[in-house]
Amino acid sequence: MVIPVYGSEAILPELTSRLARVLAETPAFAGRAEVVMVCDASPDDSWRVLSGLTREHGFLTAIRLRKNVGQHNAIMAGVRRARGAVVVTMDDDLQHSPSDIPALYAKIVEGADVCYVTFAKHHHAAWKLWGSRLNDVMARYLLGKPKNLYLSSFKAFRREIAEEIGNYPGPFVYIDGLILASTGNIASVGLDHNPRLTGKSGYSFKKSVLLWTEMATGFSVTPLRLASTVGLLTSGLGFVLAILFVIQKLTLDRMPDGWSSLIVTVLIMGGVQLLALGAIGEYLGRVLLTSNRKPQYNVAETLGGAS
Repeated sequence: MVIPVYGSEAILPELTSRLARVLAETPAFAGRAEVVMVCDASPDDSWRVLSGLTREHGFLTAIRLRKNVGQHNAIMAGVRRARGAVVVTMDDDLQHSPSDIPALYAKIVEGADVCYVTFAKHHHAAWKLWGSRLNDVMARYLLGKPKNLYLSSFKAFRREIAEEIGNYPGPFVYIDGLILASTGNIASVGLDHNPRLTGKSGYSFKKSVLLWTEMATGFSVTPLRLASTVGLLTSGLGFVLAILFVIQKLTLDRMPDGWSSLIVTVLIMGGVQLLALGAIGEYLGRVLLTSNRKPQYNVAETLGGAS
């Protein structure tokens, strides 16, 4: 199990207790399972709590990152550390129940490379639910995601997929994009989504937008193609209008006053050009940071397990 940790100081003891119970009660996990929790430079005392938990539970490995790098980069650090034949990723807020892990594991044993959890009902704010729906639609067009597949952070995948993910060298990590690029043998299982045990989510609107940007520009050139298409259409429209204005000038020998319409047209065309330049700039910036080998994360300390 790989779990990124951020702002969950009060939840970690209960989370670890429930994980311990699942590991003890599931014969397939007995003496063979490990839990890797990655503290993503959490602003509270999560690392202090994790340090104590590693002394109480031999199955737990805790990794502290020097700088906050985001959920997916933190998961990457845990995936590279994990040694199991099956890797499960989940959130640290107990909205994903540890008791459901065997159901995910069973799907992998049955033959799937990856298994996602699908939730009938989500305990999230309204803007997150709408954002999730938008992300789902965009992932179908940008990443080729199957229509009925929900990209949950609660998922399991085989060691081979974990190694494929771990080979990704770029600084901008989007785990689901790497999974969809690695295999099409993906299953899903319907489970319950629980209310957060305490506190509030660390995923702000800004972080959600940045994650969408990772998906849109990190694993697809569709935004560039869209910018090219919009540019082609607006250029064609401008060409048609130019012909009409020439005909009007020759036949009527006058031009309409219409300064307001002219300004609107200029603003629209300028906006389209800036949009295209912004998309190109985003890609160029990612190429620059990747070529400069910006690190995905920096590990400050590792405790527990086989550290």
